[in-house]
Amino acid sequence: MITIAGTEVKINRLESIVEQIGEAVLATTETIDRLADRMDNLSHQVEAQGNQVQQQGYQILALCDAVQTLTESQDYSLQKLTQLTQNIDRLMTMIQGEDI
Repeated sequence: MITIAGTEVKINRLESIVEQIGEAVLATTETIDRLADRMDNLSHQVEAQGNQVQQQGYQILALCDAVQTLTESQDYSLQKLTQLTQNIDRLMTMIQGEDI
């Protein structure tokens, strides 16, 4: 009878160990599932941020083009203003020459 009682104790201990292993496996699985969900969320956030950076890059390029166009326009206006100033100077010289 001692061996039967000893065997039952061993079986109970084995059952307890198996139960603990099962609980540990379940807890680990739940933790991995939560980590997977977090990684998925982070992946979506990184993707969204990547799209935002790409859009900002396009906006910067468009802004650079607009600044380049504005610079060219400003340069053309300056050339025309310089010509106008020279013409006014010549006209003033002519007018002053007639007064004398």
